[in-house]
Amino acid sequence: MGIMDFVKGGVREMMIARPDQLKHLIVYKHPDQNIPFWSQLTVDSDECALFFKDGTYQGWLPAGRHTLQTQNIPFLNNLVNKFTGGDVFIAEIYFVKTQPIRSIPFGGKLESMEDPILYEFVTPRIHGEFSMVITDPVRFVIGYHGQAAGSNDNDFTTDWIKRLFFMSVKTVIGQMSAQSGRSLLNLGGMTSELGGRMVQSAPNLADIGVKILQIADFNINFSAEDERLLREANKKRAEARRNISIASDTAQAKQFELDQKFSQDARYVQQLAGNYSNYAAAEAMRGAGEGMAKGGGGAGVAGLGAQMAMGVNMANMMAQPGMGAQPQFTPQAAAAPAAAAPAGGASIEDRLAKLKSLKDKGLISDDDFAKKRDAILAEI
Repeated sequence: MGIMDFVKGGVREMMIARPDQLKHLIVYKHPDQNIPFWSQLTVDSDECALFFKDGTYQGWLPAGRHTLQTQNIPFLNNLVNKFTGGDVFIAEIYFVKTQPIRSIPFGGKLESMEDPILYEFVTPRIHGEFSMVITDPVRFVIGYHGQAAGSNDNDFTTDWIKRLFFMSVKTVIGQMSAQSGRSLLNLGGMTSELGGRMVQSAPNLADIGVKILQIADFNINFSAEDERLLREANKKRAEARRNISIASDTAQAKQFELDQKFSQDARYVQQLAGNYSNYAAAEAMRGAGEGMAKGGGGAGVAGLGAQMAMGVNMANMMAQPGMGAQPQFTPQAAAAPAAAAPAGGASIEDRLAKLKSLKDKGLISDDDFAKKRDAILAEI
C-alpha cells in the first residue's frame, strides 16, 4: 500500500460521523468497531452517540465534535483494547435521533363497529400521520431497536409502534362518537378533538424510551357501500327528528291557544258573571240555544218554547242572590208551553186585557199603553 493510500485510510478512520445519505435514519450503527485513539467523532445537533461493549452500555456523547481519548471522556477507559498497546478502542457506536420524528404514517381498516347514533354496522378506515420523540435513546436501542445494524428504512423501524398506536386509535373513534352524540359519518369535523384524544390515549411507550407527540393529519372514510348505508340511515333519522319537531311545535301552539282561552274566560268570569258557576251556566244556556236553533224547522213551536223557557229559567236563577251552584232545570220548565204564565198567576191575555181597560178608562196614556204592551209581549 502506497503512502497516499495509508494517509487516506488513516484520515478516514480518524473521522467518525453519520454518512449524509443516512442522516434520515432514526438509528444508525457505525460499521467499524475498532476506533483509533484521537479519532474525531462528529454528532449532529439532532442526535446523540451511544457506546456499547460486549452488549453492555458504556456511555453517550451529545451533539458536537469530540476527540476520542480517555482524558476527556472517562468511560472510554472501559473500551481500550490492551492488545493494541492502548491505541484502539473496541466499541459499537449508535447514532440515535433525539429530535421529534415527524410525518410517520399510520392507518388501515378498523374492525367492524356499530355506529352509536345510526345503529348500523360498518368498517371505518382511518389514515394519518403522527410524530414521536425518543425520550431515552438507551432504552430505545436496548428495548426496541436492538444492537443489530438495522435496516435503512424508518418504516420498518417504527412498524410495531405504528401498529400499537393504531390499536388505541380504534378505541378513541368509538368513544368519541358515543360521547359526542355524532355518527361516525360526522366525525370529520372533530379532527382537533380527535387528535388530542388520540395522543392522550396513545400507548405508554416509556419502557422503550418513546413518546407520541401529536397527530398531524388524519381522515376517516368508508367503503362506498358503508357510506351509502350510513347516509340512508342518517336521512331517516333526520326525518324522524323533523316530525318530532313539528309535533312539538303543534303541541306548543295548541297549548298557547288553550292558555289564551283560559285567560279570556277568567276575565269574563271576573267582569261579567261574578263567579265561575254563573259563567258556566251562561255558557250552557248559550250552547243550548245554539243547539236548538240548529235543529231546523222540525223542532216546531214546542221546541222553540222549550228553548225560551230554559233561557228564562236560567236567567232568573242567575239573578237570584246567593246562587253559587250550577242552575237546575226542572222537567216542568222544559216542557212549559210557549205562553207560560208570568209571576203573580195572571196570564198574558189577562194582563193585556187589564192594560187595555186602564187605557180605555183614561188612567194611562197611549204611549204608556204601547210600552207596557210591548213589554208583556216580549215575555212570550
